[in-house]
Amino acid sequence: MNKIVECVPNFSEGQDLEKIERIVNAFRAKENIKLLDYSSDKDHNRMVVTAIGEPEAMKTAVVEAVGIAVGEIDLTRHKGQHPRIGAADVIPFIPLKGMSLEEADALAKDTARMLALKYALPVYLYEKSASAAHRQNLAAIRKGAFEGLTEKMKLPEWKPDFGPGERHPTAGASVVGARLPLIAFNVNLNTDKLEIADRIAKKVRSIGGGLRFCKAMGVELKDRNKVQVSMNLTDYTKTAVYQAVETVRFEAQRYGVTVAGSELVGLLPLQAVVDTVSYYLGLENFSVGQILETHVE
Repeated sequence: MNKIVECVPNFSEGQDLEKIERIVNAFRAKENIKLLDYSSDKDHNRMVVTAIGEPEAMKTAVVEAVGIAVGEIDLTRHKGQHPRIGAADVIPFIPLKGMSLEEADALAKDTARMLALKYALPVYLYEKSASAAHRQNLAAIRKGAFEGLTEKMKLPEWKPDFGPGERHPTAGASVVGARLPLIAFNVNLNTDKLEIADRIAKKVRSIGGGLRFCKAMGVELKDRNKVQVSMNLTDYTKTAVYQAVETVRFEAQRYGVTVAGSELVGLLPLQAVVDTVSYYLGLENFSVGQILETHVE
């Protein structure tokens, strides 16, 4: 059985379509790689790529894509709503088929080592690949953003795992690691008040006493004159999409705000859709096996 890994690299570019296409091209028409999706957002000024493939082919594609990002994205001129420390900000590897989490971890570390050597790029390991407990959480690594990275890297506890001990002048640093699948999901609100989204995010996210496997922050959508609660659901089997939506809706009521809609960033597992449909339709004992297309080879 061929080993299949998923990679969901996040790049700090969501506005320049030509740059976006050049980065994405690293995953297009490559042997043993399939580009599944890519999406960008002008307000976040960020792009997320989703690709699957064999481990060595994926490593090669990621290294190529990061090289393009390092050469073309200048974070000294970058502004966006999403926190970031690097041009190629975070690169997670997720085992999909015939591959263990330990093997994904080894691939992540090998890729991180190569990125550091090839591009003189500081690289931190996170999630299941983290070299210390305080580095497991991506938010902790990104705290201070690109602008605060120079001072942060002077601290012994924030020395990078690979690469130079100071930030890349324009590309900052990258975060690489193995993790389980997560769902990037945003709920938009019918208000332009960012403080409301921030307050709701604090109630929804795990660190604030909310949903156990939810990370959340408030984001301003200037072009749409709205705000959103941007979330990562790190274990959809224990914190479901519908729970996140309904918790945001419940908290929004105290401010007289309604939900305007929602956004999925990248892809999500079919079981997450089944769980959500079951909840909203009140279906009893509904399963993936009852979906017609799952019976078509």
